[in-house]
Amino acid sequence: MNLGYENAVAVVTGGSSGIGLATVRVLLRNGARVALCARNADRLNDVASVLRRDHGEDRVLTRALSVLDAPAVGDFAEDVKAHYGRCDLLVNNAGQGRVSTFAETSDEDWRAEYDLKLFSQIYPARAFLPMLRESRGAIVAVNSLLAYQPEPHMVCTSSARAGVQNLLKSLSVEMAPDVRVNSVLLGLIGSGQWTRRFAEREDKSVSREEWYGDLARRKGIPLGRLGDAEEAANAVAFLGSRAASYITGAQLEVSGGLSRHI
Repeated sequence: MNLGYENAVAVVTGGSSGIGLATVRVLLRNGARVALCARNADRLNDVASVLRRDHGEDRVLTRALSVLDAPAVGDFAEDVKAHYGRCDLLVNNAGQGRVSTFAETSDEDWRAEYDLKLFSQIYPARAFLPMLRESRGAIVAVNSLLAYQPEPHMVCTSSARAGVQNLLKSLSVEMAPDVRVNSVLLGLIGSGQWTRRFAEREDKSVSREEWYGDLARRKGIPLGRLGDAEEAANAVAFLGSRAASYITGAQLEVSGGLSRHI
């Protein structure tokens, strides 16, 4: 299947690691030019040097910023317009989960989590919307299965993720027919927080494969394993492509069958 990314321009937030970086790489391999942002300037520079070596100097643009800094996100959009002249795809990927129960979550934690989850969607969408309308492009949000299937130990994040899905559904209607808006709902992906939890395991003799396999069994994942970052990235790339040109307001689960809702 030709995803149609040749000469297209994609923007990926949180693009220096994990699913964001995997998405950048998939898009580059499919012919896109990619602008990525992340907060850690040193890591972003290291990643950029490798990407430019592998895919060409002119196909990678990077900016260090927080997606919660609206003026910085606006400046990033202006940089993309000046450098590439267009934007065909916005991938909103920034923001990890907060582990806490209701009793453990402070008012400040609630506000911070809602601020991160919602405004990491709002600010980039607002900044890049004019270019996306012009190109009749797409927005793909990286969200979590928690939006529909909450976990009691992640009550704050689960609630905020549900709010994000509601926002995206609204945007898919308001921005149509010019801009498509979809999301991927992730289950357990072997990157980010799970990589850190594996590193912090009590029994250091347990291998990554054994630890992930046991986790998958305990969580009841039908496919019996955690997902790979590239598997999530492939779903993002599909939804953002011309191959998905009649899909908007939808969500694609990438969870190994973990979901229990219909």
